Amino acid sequence: MVVGVSGYYGFQNAGDEAILEAIVQEVKRRGHQVLALSKDPAATEARYDIRAVSRSNPFALWRAFGRIDLLLSGGGGLLQDKTSPGSLLYYLAVIGLARRRGKPVYVFNQSLGPLSRRGEGWVRRSLRGVKTFFRDESSLEYARKLGLDTQLGADPALLLQAPPVERESNLVVLVVRAGLPEANATLKKAGERLLAEGYEVMVLGLQPGHDEPALEEFNAFTRELAWDPRRVMYLLAQAGYVLSIRLHGAILAAAAGTPFAGISYDPKVAGFCRDAGAFCQELPGNARELVEAVITHRQPNWEAIETMKARSRASFDQVLSPINQPGKVSRR
Repeated sequence: MVVGVSGYYGFQNAGDEAILEAIVQEVKRRGHQVLALSKDPAATEARYDIRAVSRSNPFALWRAFGRIDLLLSGGGGLLQDKTSPGSLLYYLAVIGLARRRGKPVYVFNQSLGPLSRRGEGWVRRSLRGVKTFFRDESSLEYARKLGLDTQLGADPALLLQAPPVERESNLVVLVVRAGLPEANATLKKAGERLLAEGYEVMVLGLQPGHDEPALEEFNAFTRELAWDPRRVMYLLAQAGYVLSIRLHGAILAAAAGTPFAGISYDPKVAGFCRDAGAFCQELPGNARELVEAVITHRQPNWEAIETMKARSRASFDQVLSPINQPGKVSRR
């Protein structure tokens, strides 16, 4: 079976690449093939040993959707119009194109929102008859309010395995995000206090071409910019604690078994931390409380995280099992 995958792939964003790596891992583990929609198909094919097609070429997509057996839309935070209405319309159009090709479609382990009233209408109409899996309880509740056919999954990146590495209990990794100066300032203040307490502190950006301005604010710290999820997993598995603004700084820390806390700039961050039982602050965050979380080694709920991993595996089993394959939808 050939599984099509639509998401924010090929943009060198560590979080989205971690999602794709996990999807490829799980699909191949079940004996199937992957065809991904990517900004950089050649690089995606080389990196993951899969087939890929340009996400922006409608003719290529039409041909590609003739070769797939089903489409997974996700994971990630695709169904929102906070970024722009165009982004939401793109992902809904991809879903519509696959359905016109008669292919089963799943909205797969995404988050939902924020959405405008108009965006809610687009989502409700476009996903009528589509099975959806959402990765956090808040999104699930929102989906039910919109009348979607939905159930709770979890982020695929939770299923990635950390490489063997010796953990350094004194190392704290700060995961920054450009465009959030107040939150980054909070992390910087926390980092300075941790240095004074004798901790080693590393600052990590997860999106080249975006996070450089944030890293420039941390000149006194060890810094790294990494989009390769394997490298990110290595760094987070090595750490004793992670403080993250970015969602996948928290998710990959959880996958690596490293305790973490978050600063939520978006409902998806708060949603994951809430479900994981992890300490999380709203913007702009509080440096003193973050330092206290590190010093006291405040833990997430590891049992809840294992439950999330089990839900993610189960969602793959459900959509990829021949028994559970829906009949092809009719063309409209």
